[in-house]
This record gives sequence, C-alpha cells and structure tokens, in this order.
Amino acid sequence: MIRRLLLSLLVLPLFVSAADTPPNIVMIISDDHLWSDYGFMGHQTIQTPNLDKLASESLAFRRGYVTSSLCCPSLATIITGQYPHQHKVTSNDPPLVPGAGKKKGQAKGPEFEAGREVMSKHLEEAGTLPTMLKQKGYLSLQTGKWWQKHYSRGGFTHGMTEGGRHGDKGLDIGRKTMQPIYDFIGEAKHQQKPFFVWYAPMMPHDPHTPPQRLLDKYKDKAPSIHVAKYWAMVDWFDETCGELVKHIDDNGMKENTIIVYVTDNGWITNPQTGRYADKSKQSQYDGGLRTPIMIRWPGKVTPNMSDELAQSIDLAPTLLKAAGLEPTKAMPGINLLDDAAVNARKTIYGECFTHNFVDLNVPAASLRWRWIVDGHDKLIVPNKANQPDDVVELYDLKADPTEEKNLAADNAGKVKALSAKLDAWWKP
Repeated sequence: MIRRLLLSLLVLPLFVSAADTPPNIVMIISDDHLWSDYGFMGHQTIQTPNLDKLASESLAFRRGYVTSSLCCPSLATIITGQYPHQHKVTSNDPPLVPGAGKKKGQAKGPEFEAGREVMSKHLEEAGTLPTMLKQKGYLSLQTGKWWQKHYSRGGFTHGMTEGGRHGDKGLDIGRKTMQPIYDFIGEAKHQQKPFFVWYAPMMPHDPHTPPQRLLDKYKDKAPSIHVAKYWAMVDWFDETCGELVKHIDDNGMKENTIIVYVTDNGWITNPQTGRYADKSKQSQYDGGLRTPIMIRWPGKVTPNMSDELAQSIDLAPTLLKAAGLEPTKAMPGINLLDDAAVNARKTIYGECFTHNFVDLNVPAASLRWRWIVDGHDKLIVPNKANQPDDVVELYDLKADPTEEKNLAADNAGKVKALSAKLDAWWKP
C-alpha cells in the first residue's frame, strides 16, 4: 500500500507537467497562391509533394476562405482573429497623398509614415495571437511578410522585420534562408519554453524568380513563360515547407507541435502579362478568397479531408483553445477542432476593401464589396460609393466554381434572404 502511494506520488508530477505543457505552434502562410494550385487540391501539373503530405496528416478543409483578398488586411485578420472592419486594417497602404504620384504616395513621405503608424496602433488595440500566447510563456518569431512596422508591434518576442512596408529583412526567409527559424527553435528549446513561429515567406508572390532547375520543369508544360514561373514558385515554396516540417519532425517535436496552413489571398496569373488576373487577388471572387486550411497535431487531431466551411478568422480561437486559453469576445470565429461547431456552421462572411485607405479610421469608407457563402450559394453586394458600376452577384459554387454565371436576376427571393443575413452580420 505504502509502496503504491510512493510510486503514485513520483508519477503524478510528471503527468501534471506533461498535461500543462502547451503545444508549439508553426503557422505557414503562403502568399498570392490560388486555392486549386496543389496536388491534393487537384492540379494536374504543379508538384507539391510536401504540402500534399501535410494535408494527408492534417484535418484539411478544402473549402477554406480568407476574409479579404488583399495581403495586409488578410494577414491582420489571421493574427487577430477579427474581420477587417473590426481591427480596422482594411487596406494595404495609407491614403494616397493628394497631388503626389501613386508610387510616391504609397511608399514614402511623412503622411505615409503617419498613416502606417495608425495602422500599427489599430493592430495593437485589436490584440494579437503572439501577445495572448505570452500568458502561457510562449516565445514567438516573426518571419516573412509583415506590414505593421517592427515585429514587436505584433507582440512577437523575436523577429526579422524592422519596419519596411512588406517586411524588409523578414523577406529573406524562404527565398534565401530558413536558418533564423531553426535558430529560434533551438533557443526556445534551450529555455524550455513553447514557441510560435510565423512563417509567411513572400512566396509564391512576385517577383517570380524560381531556381532554373524548377523553371525547367514547367516551361514546356505551361501556357506561357509567366505561368511557368508562377508554377515553379509554388514548387519552390513547397520545398521550403518540407524543410520546415522535416526540421520539426527530425528534432523530436512532431507530437507536441501544431502546424497550421493557410494562404493570405489567391492569385491567377495573366498569361500575357504575368500580373494577376481580374478574378483573383483584390477581387470579390473565390480566385482571391478561397484557400485550403490545414491543422496537423499528431495524436490530437484525426487526419481528414473536410468539405465543411472554414475561415481564417477561425485560426486564432482554435490555437488559443489548443494552448489552454480562451478566445476573446471580439473573435467571431469558431474552434476548428470542435466537430459540432464546424458541422453546425453553414454560413461565412467577408469583405473586400480599396488597396489604399480612403479613411484610416472608418472601415466603411474603404469598402468595395461584402460577400456571403451560405452552403454553396455565394452572394456579392457592392458598395456603390466605391464600385458604382457593379451589380449584385449570385453564384452556385457547386455547379459554377469559377463564378461565371450570375444568377441574381432569376433568384430575387434568394438574393433578398442572403442580403438580410449579410446586413445582420455587418451593415456599414
């Protein structure tokens, strides 16, 4: 009896310690990447073996969406768990300076810097995932795309970006090196602390400058050299993801590390120009809004390919719950690891805004479109102030996934019902 009691006392502290250890978190965010441009999503030419493997080991939502089809507001949503109209980072850049050229108004000058500071303050006031994870002792690393000045403004304890518009030194990640991530993980292990890694390389985002060995794989298979370069960039990005996951797994961290995947917005290459096509980035269409969303957590999450709806606003509450924290009341997303919540939700919402703010403090001023996906129906409602020539659009995404046939004129009742749902969500 006494011997059993002593043994139980010896085992108990070990059990409590393991139970109290929150998981490490690695968030992989691709940049300007069409939802269908993966092997596991059905692309017949692009090779993504590492992301295909990750999908096979994950709870993978094939019908994932971001809230907005523009980089900066989409990333701000991922890190805050709030819609752009909530966190107020609706656009990529401050308002253009009257009388200045577009490039000058976007990239330099005291007005631009003052506007960027307002954006950073909005993000801080909304609250970020790294800031909240500090409650559980997490160290956090920013790499890659980061718009909001110094990495510390997002609550990161470590980082690469010091204040540049896209991410300055942070943009070396993926394209030039992965070492800062490996060094950071080593430091977190040395300190015996859980870690959060933000891996958001500007890939496959332009400039489309893939290694020649990868371009050679696609240049005779693509409709143009521009498309071949983009396809090769997707392949290159996939290689970096494989390196990162391998580092986690080879160093004994697989079982206690959550790996999450999402893209910031979509991209369809214009084969003539190499720029993005109309129905992708910055648009109100699935070419800009849809993304696979994956969660890998061995032993805790059962791998499954799901056709339920998921959204980028769900990532922050999901990860907070996994870390033993409660999402804030401002977070409208659900826990993607709660099957009942996932199965119950049939409707998601989103919004697209102007590239440059119209007003830094009034989200509605910069609004272009609101949209709703209800089952397989998608309604798009333009903001006439910024899109005066646009009409209401209704699509059946199951029958028409590329949104070619507007059904609004023949379905007045459905348009009215979905419009009421959209207004109940947010009516500017």
